[in-house]
Parts: sequence; C-alpha cells; structure tokens
Amino acid sequence: MSVRMAPPLPLIFLLMIHGVSSADWGVSYSPSHICALKDSSVIMSCTYKYPTGYQIKNMFWTKGPLQEGVEPPDLSEDPEYSQRLQYLGDKQQNCTIRLSHVTLKDSHKYYFRFTTDKDKWIGKPGVTFTVTDLQVESPERVTEGDSVRLTCKSSCTLTDRATFIWYRNSQLVTERRDRNNELLLQSVRREDAGRYSCAVHGHNHTSPAVELNVMYPPKSVSVSISPSGEIVSGDSVTLICSSDSNPPAEISWFKGGTFVGSGRIYSISKISSDDSGEYKCRSRNQHGEKYSDAVTLNVMYPPRSVSVLINGSGEIVSGDSVTLICSSDSNPPALNFSWFKENESSAVGSGQSFSALQSGRFYCQAHNQHGSQRSDAVTVTVKDAPKSVSVSISPSGEIVSGDSVTLICSSDSNPPALNFSWFKGGTFVGSGRIYKISKISSDDSGEYKCRSINEHGEKYSDAVTLNVMYPPRNVSVLINGSGEIVSGDSVTLICSSDSNPPALNFSWFKENENSAVGSGQSFSALQSGRFYCQAHNQHGSQRSDAVTVTVKERLVILYMSIGVVCGAAVVLTMLLVWRSRIKKRNDTLESQVKKMSLVMMNQSRPHPDRSQASDVESNEPVYENITMNRSRPHHTRRQASDVELTEPVYENLTYVMKEP
Repeated sequence: MSVRMAPPLPLIFLLMIHGVSSADWGVSYSPSHICALKDSSVIMSCTYKYPTGYQIKNMFWTKGPLQEGVEPPDLSEDPEYSQRLQYLGDKQQNCTIRLSHVTLKDSHKYYFRFTTDKDKWIGKPGVTFTVTDLQVESPERVTEGDSVRLTCKSSCTLTDRATFIWYRNSQLVTERRDRNNELLLQSVRREDAGRYSCAVHGHNHTSPAVELNVMYPPKSVSVSISPSGEIVSGDSVTLICSSDSNPPAEISWFKGGTFVGSGRIYSISKISSDDSGEYKCRSRNQHGEKYSDAVTLNVMYPPRSVSVLINGSGEIVSGDSVTLICSSDSNPPALNFSWFKENESSAVGSGQSFSALQSGRFYCQAHNQHGSQRSDAVTVTVKDAPKSVSVSISPSGEIVSGDSVTLICSSDSNPPALNFSWFKGGTFVGSGRIYKISKISSDDSGEYKCRSINEHGEKYSDAVTLNVMYPPRNVSVLINGSGEIVSGDSVTLICSSDSNPPALNFSWFKENENSAVGSGQSFSALQSGRFYCQAHNQHGSQRSDAVTVTVKERLVILYMSIGVVCGAAVVLTMLLVWRSRIKKRNDTLESQVKKMSLVMMNQSRPHPDRSQASDVESNEPVYENITMNRSRPHHTRRQASDVELTEPVYENLTYVMKEP
C-alpha cells in the first residue's frame, strides 16, 4: 500500500494550474509490516506511479525517521547497507528491494523516494520492518515424570510461514511435538535434560540454548576402589561413590550396617586388616535415595598373633614326644611354618605341627607372601634320668700340695638331680654338687667320680684324677756298706726321697761345710765325715739327716783286730769261770730258800686236807713269788787281760706268804 505525501501548498497550486491531481502519484508496499528473522534475507515488495509524461530522474530507498525540510539519505550509499541492499525493481513501476543478513539494528521504517523531471515523491507511510531473534521459553526446573512445554518465541510474528526445528545439546530433535513453535515433552525423563535451542527451518539463526533441568532421585549408584587389585596392609585406599541424580545427592558410607563417613570419596590411609569388610554408599536427594551394591575390601597382611599350642601338658618322659601346633592370623593364611629351638639359628622342623623329642624352649615362624612373624617360645620338659654327668676341677691345671681344690659335678637331668655323691676309688668321701678339699695333700691324690641321682635314675661320671704335686719329703741317705772304709777305698751313699714329680736334682754336703761336695742321686765318699743330701723338684727341696763315714788306716786295723781277738778270748774265759761260780752260789741259795719255806709253812694255820706222803701235818706257811735281785758285778778295767771277778750279791730278797 502506498501513501502519497500531501504536497505543500505551492505544489498543490502548481498541480492545479497544470491540471495534475494527487491521484496520479503513489507508492504501494506489500506487505506494509514485515517481521523477519535475524540474519535472514528480506524482500520488500514495492510499486509506484507518477503522472503521464513525467520522466524518472532518480529513485532510492531511505529509512526513517524523516526530518522536515531535510533530504533523506540514499541507503545504497550507506556503508551499512551498500553491500546488503539490492534493488530488484525498474524505473517505471517496480521498486522492490532485497535486504540480506538483516540484524536487529535494521528494525526501522523504510520508504521509497523517486524524482521526476518535474517533481519529487516519497511513499508514506512506508514499510515497518522488524528484525527478531528466537528465544526458548521453558520452566526452570522440572521433575522426572512431569509434562513439559518448551516454546520458541520471537519478538514479532514472522511474516513468512516458518517451520520451527529443535535442538537438544546441539543435536536435532527429529520428532515434532504439538504446535509449530512448541516442543511438548510428556512424562519427561532424565534423558530429556539438556540444553535446548530452536531455529526456523531454512535459516541459519539458532536461538540461545536454554537448560532444561530435570530433577530425579539417585540412580545407578555404584562404588569403585582405587587402586584396583590386591590391597595390602599399610596401603592407602580410596572408595569412590558414583551416582546419577539431580540435584546432586548427598553421599553416606557404611561398613556393614555402620555409618563410617560421608562425601563422594572415602579414603583410608594405611589400611589394616580391621578395615576389611563390605562397604556401600547411599545417595540421597530430596527426590529419593538409593544404596549401591556392596563391595568387599579384602586386606592382605603378613602373619600376626603367632602362637604355639602344646598338645598336652608339655611334660614328657624320655623317649616320648609332645606335639606343638603353630597358629597365626594372616591373609592369605600362612602355609609355610618353620620351627626353632631358642638360641639356635638353624630350623629344627617345618609344617604347622612339630613333634618335640627333647627338652627346650621352642617357637614357630609363620610365613606368607607378605611377610613373617615368630611366636613366643614355649617350654617342653622331658623327664629323664641324669645324663652327661661330668666332673670339672677348679682350678684347672697343676695342683700343688697346700692348694684348695674344688670338684664340681655337672649333670643334665629333668627334674634336676638334687642328690650328688662323691667317691675316691670305690670309697664314699662326700655329698653335694661341690666337693671341696682345703689344703690338699698327696694323700688326696687319686681317681674321683660323682654320682647324680633323681627320681628317674642315677648315673656316674667318668673318673677324674687328682695328681697332687709336692716337694721332696722323707729325704734319707742309704749307705751301701757299713760306713767304715779303709783308706783308699770309697763308700757309696744313695739319696732317697718322696716327691711328686720325682726329684731329679740332688746335692751332697759335708756337715759344717757350705759348699756342695757332689751331685746326683748317689755319691762316693772317700773320706771320714758326716754327710747329707738335699733333694729338689720344682716345688721345693728338703735335706736328709747326716750319716757318718769312717775311714781307717790299714796297720791300725791289723793291730786292733789282733787285740780284739785276744781280748775276746780273755773275756770268754772269765765269763766261763764267773758263770761256774754263780751257778754254785745259786744252788746254795735255793737250798736255803727251800728250808725257809718249809719253816714258814709249818708255822701257818693247818690245812684240813693235807695228809700226804709223810703223813705229817705241817702248819708252816707256804712262800711263793720269791724274787731275788742280783746286783751286777762291777768290772774294774786294769789291763787288757786282768779282770777282777767278784761274787754276786743278792739284795732285796722278798717273799710272799701264801695262805693255805
């Protein structure tokens, strides 16, 4: 539709003068209101007319607002339009144009103006041109299951019939819903959530995306473990709860049925076997809650709490055995066990059980691929008779007379032997585990052994020898002969002694002389004198008593021998005479004594039974035990052959009267 501008009064007057009416002028626009989509191309259809006989000099499009008395600008000369504006009409009736890539700033009133050789004309009221963009209208928040309507809106109604298309997350939504510019989502699902935008089919312009926020309770709740694979005691482990929910859910963690923490991530630093178990998370928002499936934390750890169980009392009799069983707590279970005797480095057995045959303290060591641990030791007691009985001597080494010596009896038995006896040879000498000899002497030398006794039996030790060392003693000199020698000969003196070890060093001395006169066990004496020897060993020395050696000259010996023989003959003769006289006197004395006895017997009281050979009753006493003391004759030496003999004198004659 074209609107002719009312010419000013001078122009009307001019037209009236020339016979031209306003009906001969006009501009028509179809349509007069255009709503175009941003970035689209718009055709403004236009026709015009002018009086016959007029010639078109110039034509162009301009935009408002128009100012009175000011020539409007030609859009084809405007840099903002020059590249986008295309004139499609002619210079007779068609004034159509195309405007490409329209923008929101292009929204104005547009007019067509032309000039003839006689007059000018502008077509009012022009074309009202509005450029619009697209906006998606949707509810801010919806809940899963609701019906949702999304509307693609523009600021004006598009002039051209438009086919709307929809995008979700930049992906075309192929199905068409309800009205042309609306998208209806019935029973909305969480999968329908996303960024929605709309566009007009055939146009590049797309509306800004609008987020459709679909609320729904937690779904697909699961737990993942990091690191995956085997978990060993001491590791750091993280549990992650994954949950699909809107709005995001609050996460809680449970071990078994016990709450242990919150948050999407549950971390365990330095995990231990106590942390083993089943874990699950709970995802909860205002629309509901859901638990994950349980996951199991199986914490591997080396053996611990290793202990030994004694199958029985732990006391056995020699020859029997006791079974020890090793138990441990480990993951995986220990399959490798070693047995040790305390204070010994080498294993004495393997396997979970062990048969102990001897006394001692035993422990086990349990192993798995993550480590090992040993148990405390347990005591196995084997009851047996004494064995390994032995004697030790203190001090060891050489024993010297006067030392203090201790014999100690050692015995291996269970129960320990409390009864110890000591024997020298086969003779009992003492009791107790320790036998002590103070100031030992050579008499203590010999073989000793001890006997150990407990309730299960007895055993003797091997014999040990006490060899007591002592210095020489009982040193004496033996004279090989009479000790009297003739001048020029010699007599052998032999030194003997008792010592341990035997004396090997002998020294000979002459009495009253300081220097030794000889050495060795024997000594040849050549001169008169008193000689002694001194015996030595490493423990001391002792000297003998002195012996006399007499050396005589040969002539003196001859004279002495003759004198001795003569003297012996004289003495023998005198003895024979003296003996004869003595015998005669003794006979006389005995006769007198007998007579005196008879007299005394007759004087004593009568004997009732006496009537013997002479039938004479005698009352004389009877004397017995008559003792005669004969004085020794005195010899007076005058000369070699003169011997004065005297009669024997009897003195102290005593008699005892015996009662009848």
